[in-house]
Amino acid sequence: MTTEKPLRAWEAHVEVALRMTETGYGAAAPITICDELAKTVQRDGDKPAHRIKKDGVWTSKTWSQLNSEVESFAKSLIHLGLTPFEAVGIIGFNASEWIIANLGAIMAGTLSAGIYTTSNPDACFYIANHSEAPVIVCDGVTQLEKFVSIADRLPKLKALVIYNDVVPADLKCKVPVYAFDDFLKLGVDVDNAILAERIANQKPGNCSTLIYTSGTTGNPKAVMLSHDNITWTVYSTVQTYGRVGVHFSNNESLVSFLPLSHIAAQLFDIYLPIMSGVQIWFAQPDALKGSLGTTLKEVRPSFFFAVPRVWEKMMEKMLSVSASTTGIKKSIVTWCKDIGLRKNQLAQFGQSGGVPCGYTVAERLLFSKVRDALGLDRCMVFASGAAPISNDTINFFMGLDMPIYEFFGQSETTGPTLLCLKEQWKIGTVGLELEGTKMKIVEETQELVYQGRNTMMGYLKQEDVTKESIDDEGWLHSGDCGKVDEDNFCTITGRIKELIITAGGENIPPVLLEDAVKEELPVLSNVMAIGDRRKFLTAIFTFRVTHDSEGNPTDKIEPGALAIIQSLGSTATTVAEARDCEKVNAYLQAGLKKANSKAASRAQHIQKYHIIDHDFSVNGDELTATLKLKRRIVVQKYGDIIEAMYA
Repeated sequence: MTTEKPLRAWEAHVEVALRMTETGYGAAAPITICDELAKTVQRDGDKPAHRIKKDGVWTSKTWSQLNSEVESFAKSLIHLGLTPFEAVGIIGFNASEWIIANLGAIMAGTLSAGIYTTSNPDACFYIANHSEAPVIVCDGVTQLEKFVSIADRLPKLKALVIYNDVVPADLKCKVPVYAFDDFLKLGVDVDNAILAERIANQKPGNCSTLIYTSGTTGNPKAVMLSHDNITWTVYSTVQTYGRVGVHFSNNESLVSFLPLSHIAAQLFDIYLPIMSGVQIWFAQPDALKGSLGTTLKEVRPSFFFAVPRVWEKMMEKMLSVSASTTGIKKSIVTWCKDIGLRKNQLAQFGQSGGVPCGYTVAERLLFSKVRDALGLDRCMVFASGAAPISNDTINFFMGLDMPIYEFFGQSETTGPTLLCLKEQWKIGTVGLELEGTKMKIVEETQELVYQGRNTMMGYLKQEDVTKESIDDEGWLHSGDCGKVDEDNFCTITGRIKELIITAGGENIPPVLLEDAVKEELPVLSNVMAIGDRRKFLTAIFTFRVTHDSEGNPTDKIEPGALAIIQSLGSTATTVAEARDCEKVNAYLQAGLKKANSKAASRAQHIQKYHIIDHDFSVNGDELTATLKLKRRIVVQKYGDIIEAMYA
């Protein structure tokens, strides 16, 4: 008598059923991560897998070399006594060592659990304690010290490993601390047959990875992803891109710079390469503080995926440079951008797809030069995800003939579940469902629900929450509200838990209102609507400002927003000056009035606003590590300001 496998789980050792279909992408043969790695090593063994820059020089590591180090890491875990489905924590900036630890953990039958580098010791303790990780891999002394400081509170901890640094001579810790290379040697005497058995025992429905959510409302949840979740999602994505002429192989390159603790970065930087042989070039740790541009020019990647803030920074820098352009040169640039915008408007789903007159000239005069300057001249796909990207940003890059295709998904769907791409693109939507998956909208709540082979196993140690998220029919409840147009393109309208319920009982999705205000007032970086159990709506505004070398917002208005302010006849250059300027306030009032006029009802009008001294940030705790707004924290932090608006 066989026991039917469950569709959901909350214990790491449980093997779940695979959500296969009879035909199409969902019918693809399941495979484990280790078996995919073995195929790539056999095919591309002597070809470069990782490109690493050290002391200004790029070096390469072949797939065979990478695999050998992964095997050594796995053997060292076995040597330390780790058993299947225990966890290995990894905290640090993107590096070959991060990926070796990740894949080594999976190869040993244990679980990889990434931790955001921005996590403080308390957040590190929560994840290490919740996952009961016996081994934690740390990037440098700063990250290592976080775990040394909490080691006494982690009874399951057996060892710490450091990369990109040496073990401090005076370090005192209750468990052994190994340099990365020394750790790889620990398992030298572990028999190859033992490792082979660990690999052979892995099933596609077994858990391979824990993705800790960024936690907008409390402690992060540990999303359990199976081998099949990951390998099938990459397979479906690769097949989908292949359909529109984008193919991945060892001839292609990607730059790794987004946090590897995030599922999107793992898919693109770890698992897409494993299944296609794509080369990964590692950015420098200060990538998001300025060096990314240099890396892109050196690498010239084939595919560029970035979060909206990266695209916005690129836009701001280009606007700053172009602000000094005058005369005929400015006229030519404007003409070219109009053609680029028109070309990409015609490329929208349902449009003619034609090329405007003058495009070839505009390509030679502007578009090719911009891509060359950015290091994106060989890039086949420009993509954005992890947070909503503004139409202003999309339109700006459309004008440069760089269409940004938006992904939508979540950790619980192994990354993408809706996506735009060439021939499948409408501005303002997040596209169509990933082929091989199903999506529908619950009529009563407008909630998006999905199911497919990318649907997570469940949340580790959280049975009730797992059952709330994945219903008895196998539908994953996203918590996102949405609507679908006549062509089945989906638009996200907000989060169910973010709905504002006014004192009058009106249910209001704040994201729609906030986006409308930002569209009318592009000087603003963030708008957060408030009104739960209140008689009317108010909002907190933040200006678009520059950031210091640590990524903290300054009080100086950034160039793009400054140009708008100067066009009003204002001399304001800082947040304080802009807030006190009558011309700026008149502009804000007019824009807010226009945004309110588009609202569905008067109850959805924002009546008052307050401009705070600085923009929201990760360091300020208003944003998560993935730049999602922590509404509850903002309400707590700016409670006095909010109450004053209702006084």
